[in-house]
Amino acid sequence: MEYKHFSHPHTLTLYKVQPGQQFQCHGCHLPCNDSVFACWRCNFFLHDHCGNANRYVKHPSHSLHPLVLVPSPTYCSGSFLCNACGGPGSTFSYCCALCEVDLHVHCAYLPPKVSHKGHQHEVCLNFRPMDKKGSPEYCKICMKELSLRHWSYFCDKPECDFRVHTFCATSEVKPGLYQDDEPDDQVQIPASTGNQNTCVYQTPVTTASPEEVLAEMFQLQMQLQMAQQLNQIINSAKF
Repeated sequence: MEYKHFSHPHTLTLYKVQPGQQFQCHGCHLPCNDSVFACWRCNFFLHDHCGNANRYVKHPSHSLHPLVLVPSPTYCSGSFLCNACGGPGSTFSYCCALCEVDLHVHCAYLPPKVSHKGHQHEVCLNFRPMDKKGSPEYCKICMKELSLRHWSYFCDKPECDFRVHTFCATSEVKPGLYQDDEPDDQVQIPASTGNQNTCVYQTPVTTASPEEVLAEMFQLQMQLQMAQQLNQIINSAKF
């Protein structure tokens, strides 16, 4: 099977990784242990889920604008910090350049709920910053401090006080495009509401068409032009 990906000039072929072989995905810099898209001429490899990730998505964690899949960071530093996990990245990311929002591909498609052997209930993905004051909160799996700014998984049962890092909760979960596993009207993505340990359901990760992205950019450009014109009117009215 041949495949053309926007991030690479050559045609890629689907290859089944054999036992003992070691490849690194150029999309996320993680090891490839299953099927990969390969360019043997360049030693370029992509996970199946990195190669098939949608070019544009509407993500419930950032409803203002579509996120665009870019092959390298848009910053002059050549790197980014993921808004989901806080970790660095230098390869593929879902990006909103206007708002400086950046997500690893695997973070953008984290499963809405996961089971972990460290807890008896399923835990829900939470996009919102934790509203905590006073003493810090610690991950119940690794026992390291949880960031107030980044995503986490939590148990929505009233009797439980269980919150963990995203990477701790999904350490045994195979990466994939989880939000695409079900029809859009059936996918439910939980997020916490304020201080309550409850799950509410938001719009799932869906594909944004190039036309929607262009329309959004045109609207923002018009707003900027109107703001500039208003500023000129205000300045001309000054005595």
